[in-house]
Amino acid sequence: MSVFTLPFKNVLLGSIIFGFLFTTSVPHAHEFSGFVGADTRLFPNSALYSGQEDHSSSFVIQPEYYHEFESGSSFTFVPFYRLDSADKQRTHFDIREFSFLWLQNNFELRFGVRKVFWGTTEVLHLVDIINQTDLVENVDTEDKLGQPMLNISFSRNWGVWDLYWLPYFREKTFIGTGGRLRSSAIIETSLTQYENSAKKWHSDWAFRYSHSFGDWDIGLSQFIGTSRDPSLIDEKNSEGTIVKIPRYEQIKQTSLELSFVAGQWLWKGESLYRSGQGNGDYFAWTGGFEYTLARIWNSQMDLGLIGEWMFDTRGDNANTPFENDLAGGLRLSLNDAASTEALFSWTQDINSQARYLFLETRRRLGERLLLTTEFRAFINQPSEDFLFEQRADEIINIELAYYF
Repeated sequence: MSVFTLPFKNVLLGSIIFGFLFTTSVPHAHEFSGFVGADTRLFPNSALYSGQEDHSSSFVIQPEYYHEFESGSSFTFVPFYRLDSADKQRTHFDIREFSFLWLQNNFELRFGVRKVFWGTTEVLHLVDIINQTDLVENVDTEDKLGQPMLNISFSRNWGVWDLYWLPYFREKTFIGTGGRLRSSAIIETSLTQYENSAKKWHSDWAFRYSHSFGDWDIGLSQFIGTSRDPSLIDEKNSEGTIVKIPRYEQIKQTSLELSFVAGQWLWKGESLYRSGQGNGDYFAWTGGFEYTLARIWNSQMDLGLIGEWMFDTRGDNANTPFENDLAGGLRLSLNDAASTEALFSWTQDINSQARYLFLETRRRLGERLLLTTEFRAFINQPSEDFLFEQRADEIINIELAYYF
């Protein structure tokens, strides 16, 4: 199943032709890499909703081709495919990246399909808005869909200016009937609504200024366009069943990112002001610290201590579980030959007893294999909490990937 409509395929083909004509340098170097993997998901508790499975398995592949020209310009292609045994929506194909980079002194031009990350904090990437979330991949919102764009970047000794033109919108992926970690009502993407009549073809714009001042890093950005977070409307489908329909609104978002290094301390924060989303404007912010204890217990291990606070002025009306929460975490790096790492975090809702636990471990097996395990648990979720309908979805995920 293709992720793009036929007209957009033509746009991609045009970008390929234009890219090769635009880059007149002779080929210089190329590289083929990527990974293939398999994972299994186990849910200790019985499912709450009809159609859900207590376990699932999947296969994933993500190759990457990189070609650099003698001038320093380059081309990158990263396709992605996952096949899942339980959730038809999680079986999907995407183009994570299909982009050209043209370099000219302090000027950079990137065009095609890309992934761009904004943010500094650990638990919640509040200001990261360029790419749409690939929610069927993982509920941690770390995975993103490739975004068609034109990006012009100017670099000077007083900072970097980025301009983004986003000519095509990507809808968020949602967990299907057979998947866990979803709400009781199915999200019916075939009935998706848009505030703007151009729908997916509405042009979005973004501007960003970033700079480093000694131990400070700062990012200031403005986004104008279609919200990546849809409002979910309760309506009946053609069969008379209550479903949730995504509605994508036109928003303006001004955001700020900060980080400051002081010895073993790393202080970081993100904040935004958004208008056009839902019934009113709102502020949101997240911030905290990470402190590193090096060579603990006279060993080669490092231990990082993490603390963050997340707040959203919409309160219980926010479409996020982090409207007023504290998070703490421990990051352990063994610094051994297998690059063994572990991250444990817990998030506590300040207004209730609800908490969320997360544990991730990573270890290389030889030169090519990577074993990753994850555990998530939802504890004491009250009925009014954002995660109440996932209260039975504790999950153990085990993945083995081969990198080439």
